[in-house]
Amino acid sequence: MLLIECPNCGTRDETEFHYGGQAHVAYPESPDALTDREWAEYLFYRDNTRGVFAERWVHSTGCRQWFNTLRDTVSYDISAVYRMGERPGGLDPVYTVIDGGVAAPDSGTDSLTDSRTDSRTTQQEG
Repeated sequence: MLLIECPNCGTRDETEFHYGGQAHVAYPESPDALTDREWAEYLFYRDNTRGVFAERWVHSTGCRQWFNTLRDTVSYDISAVYRMGERPGGLDPVYTVIDGGVAAPDSGTDSLTDSRTDSRTTQQEG
């Protein structure tokens, strides 16, 4: 059984939480300007990383708050838990490489993407 540390309530059993998908997926700046394909990619395309992956979770039977984790998808080890709008501890505020992925500066909405296959990591918000 997986134990997840809620930043508000402490360590709890995984049955108290619901998975919310990939963390740090940026909302399009001009959604009306997107093609149908670009909109579909925003809505449905997510990374399928082997290794450390930024995820969103909600403590649905506890405090009902959303938070992010860095979890290894191979070993299930959780290396960081942090509140929405925060950066995982110890990461530089500029782009930081994590097992082939790139964590963008934290605004709570930036992408964690594979820099080898995705161009979304080439621009830095200012």
